[in-house]
Amino acid sequence: MTGRIADLAAEYDRTAAFPAESLRIAHEAGLLTATIGEQYGGGGAGVEESARILHSLGRADPSVALIAATTLAGHARQAVQPHWPEELYARVVKESFERPVLLNHARVEPDLGSPARGGLPATRARRTADGWAISGTKRFVTGAEGLDWFLVWATTDEDEPRVGTFVVSGESPGIEITGRWDQLGLRASGSHDVTFRDVEVPHGQVIGIGPHGPAAEQDNRAGAALHLPLAALYLGVARAAQAFFHTFAHTRVPANLGHPVARTERFRRTAGEIEVLLAAAEQLVFDGAAKLDAGDSSYPPEQALGTRVLADRHGVRAVELAVRLLGNPGLSRGNPLERHFRDIQCAPVHAPQEDISLLAIGTKALNP
Repeated sequence: MTGRIADLAAEYDRTAAFPAESLRIAHEAGLLTATIGEQYGGGGAGVEESARILHSLGRADPSVALIAATTLAGHARQAVQPHWPEELYARVVKESFERPVLLNHARVEPDLGSPARGGLPATRARRTADGWAISGTKRFVTGAEGLDWFLVWATTDEDEPRVGTFVVSGESPGIEITGRWDQLGLRASGSHDVTFRDVEVPHGQVIGIGPHGPAAEQDNRAGAALHLPLAALYLGVARAAQAFFHTFAHTRVPANLGHPVARTERFRRTAGEIEVLLAAAEQLVFDGAAKLDAGDSSYPPEQALGTRVLADRHGVRAVELAVRLLGNPGLSRGNPLERHFRDIQCAPVHAPQEDISLLAIGTKALNP
């Protein structure tokens, strides 16, 4: 299944088109619905299974994996802590089993930046007779062109403003892509800027609304169930780079050498270092995910943050080693390694970024 997705990845990367066909394949394999809770008729995949799904998809096409990750994370959170309006979520689940249904949070803003660093949204929710009207611009909304549901973080215009998440149908009038995603890596992820202009949202499509204050801001320590699968996604990218590195080593036979470069100490030593980096990171990620699924109280949130920091560092370093050893061929658009090198640069970008994670880890270490 992921083989076909991998075959399509280079063209989607080249065109930066929305990877509809790859997502259809992922849906038919049950990957987009894997985390729907058993109480809703789903398989109820946990953190470890989510991590393994995203590792596999990340190895095939990380743009597809990231779009899938946002949907998987949304269903996983609902399975553990129901917060959607029941009737609305039942509709989402029913449609999700029939076709690819994509959902994602829209939280980052031009002025605010990432909510992981604190602050409240400038996007406004205005009271109407039938519900709310949402206005504002969000940045880096992964999968924007294909989203069925935008979960828009906004501040109400009430005398005593509240902050909440407003579930906006992707078919609603007033939604416009106002900034095109044109990045070095994950080019097909479609993480565009999206502007909402008086987009209507019924009363029954609001979740998690509450007063201003720290409780309304993002809790970076509480996201372990997302941090580890995200780390696994990029380790999948690194494994794809490793696979090309191995193929190159076995097929490259310089005329002055007379045998594949895989037999040289230089290549074998680098191959060993890459394997150590990736195997250690994967063990941390999958073991941590298993502990989360088991409810292991000895696995604190800071450990998941630290695992993601190390996994991202190891993945980036492993791909850098492969590119450095291959030289010009490693940076040629004629092979996949150049694309994997670009894609892996996106690993440390996701919130919470490394400095925020290390701050939380260091604070806990100094105040046990």
